[in-house]
Amino acid sequence: MNRQLLAPYGLKWNPFAPEIPVEALLATPRIESFSVRVEHLVREGGFAAVLGPCGTGKSVALRLLQKRLSGQRDVVVGALTRPQCSVPDLYRELGHLFSAPLTPHNRWACSKVLRERWQAHVESALFRPVLLIDEAQELKSAAVSELRLLMSKDLDSCALLTIVLAGDERLKERLGEPDMLPVRSRLRVRLGLEESSRDEMLACLRHSLSAAGNVKLMTDELMAALVDHASGNLRALMTSADELLHAGLERDACALDEKLFFAVFQVPQAAPKRAAGTRR
Repeated sequence: MNRQLLAPYGLKWNPFAPEIPVEALLATPRIESFSVRVEHLVREGGFAAVLGPCGTGKSVALRLLQKRLSGQRDVVVGALTRPQCSVPDLYRELGHLFSAPLTPHNRWACSKVLRERWQAHVESALFRPVLLIDEAQELKSAAVSELRLLMSKDLDSCALLTIVLAGDERLKERLGEPDMLPVRSRLRVRLGLEESSRDEMLACLRHSLSAAGNVKLMTDELMAALVDHASGNLRALMTSADELLHAGLERDACALDEKLFFAVFQVPQAAPKRAAGTRR
């Protein structure tokens, strides 16, 4: 959204949009703990995973982790953009991410170049390169096997790469399948996300407003209504808040309050209770 459109509300950016700056994301204690553990894992290599239902903050956790690791000296971080890719396309993207000239039709040569590149990095920096894979439930079994074997060295006693998988309930189910058990047994760090509590959602909403520059953009009553409406899902919370922001701008920057909430979402307001003994 154009910053000029947000000027009436005194916002630096849309606090409810997916592309807000990483600095504006709320790092909860659980995400912070996960990031620290992965930071230690990068010294030894291996698999880590973020698991949880849709809209619970898996991609946010990866963005925060990516920023944390990228700030470390000599740590190379790449993010796979097409998890559903075939094995040849997997090598094409790995070559792009890690600046390695590859010929995908020759897998042996590809693996040799990548492993030598990673080994040289480990020996010079003592850190394993990191590969982040969002929507990992879309990974093909052949690609998963290729990654697992590609990163293994010295009869599986050494890992040349750190891979962080993030996926919804389908990934959790897939990890129980026979072809994924070798990966499941190698998961060294896990973060299990679930529906957020009411207090957590309110804290996230207030943090987003504060980071965007207007903590008083919404009334307390409106924030409570939004949280109840979202039923523990952070994505649903931000989507509803974004819809209200647009509605407010369309109404000449009207106040974002309960009245607007009821108008936009057409939620019937509770009828006032009659006093005891009052006749109809």
